[in-house]
Amino acid sequence: MSDEKKADKVSVHVKFGDVEQTFVGNANDVWFLVNKFFSEMMPGFEVLSNVMLTVDLQSLIEDCKDIVAITPEGIAVLVPKEQLTDNEALMLHLLAGYIAQKSGLTETGVLTKEALQNSLGKSPKIISTRLGELTRKGHVIKMDGDYKISTIGIKTLQNELLPKLRTKAKV
Repeated sequence: MSDEKKADKVSVHVKFGDVEQTFVGNANDVWFLVNKFFSEMMPGFEVLSNVMLTVDLQSLIEDCKDIVAITPEGIAVLVPKEQLTDNEALMLHLLAGYIAQKSGLTETGVLTKEALQNSLGKSPKIISTRLGELTRKGHVIKMDGDYKISTIGIKTLQNELLPKLRTKAKV
């Protein structure tokens, strides 16, 4: 088999209780078979998946095009600061951190308060106040003094802020 054909193959081994199965094939076929395996082994899995909030990274990246960027120097928000509230700017920076981490460009999607303060050019008091507000809303998670965006924060951005910013950019 050529190296190119080997690279196209995916192998996934699943063990659930006493049942083990290995799936080999192209990515789409293996994905289908693994999902089928779980739906047969765990009938409640499909029901549970209806209420699980997840992020589709590919869709999120497409939604963020021309709004945030990850550069060799770090995270950049491409929307002029004057068009954003402090909370929106903070969430966009944290969102870019999440994308960078999930894309394997950084080890963590967590940002320090100081990094956020420098990026936004705001006083420590304003940053602390806004981060506190976002944390209380559940949009941001505080981790040992640093911050990351929550899944609900990502969904809020995707459903509310990103469409608004794309509309403004087209005007």
